[in-house]
Amino acid sequence: MEPGTLYYDPATDKVGEYQDHLGKYAMLRPVGGGTEWSADPKNLRPATDKERMSAGVKAANHLTRNDPAKKPPLEPAIDLSAPPRPYPNCATCDELATLRRTAHKSGDYSAATDANVLLRRHHTQAHPQRPQDPTE
Repeated sequence: MEPGTLYYDPATDKVGEYQDHLGKYAMLRPVGGGTEWSADPKNLRPATDKERMSAGVKAANHLTRNDPAKKPPLEPAIDLSAPPRPYPNCATCDELATLRRTAHKSGDYSAATDANVLLRRHHTQAHPQRPQDPTE
């Protein structure tokens, strides 16, 4: 088990980031930070793309609700009717766009929406000086 790898813990029904071993237990931390918990490493499995995406959206929503300084500005308004486009030469943008396409093709529109949320959040954090839509 490598530190930083995301695992699904069926005992808690949560995805956590592997930190280290403590005795016979694996120590996991919630995605986005928080209190670690111990888990039986025999029961853990790597998180699926859908579980990773869901945990990321949950962490982003928690951060936005609990830190007013991190709340996105109300202006300018973003056109939510069109999916966000990845910025050229950005690996994270490409990965999230690929997750969205895969989810959409499989009919998992909830996961596709989650990918859009994460991509817009990434745009805000990684490309703050650029327009929201890279085609503008």
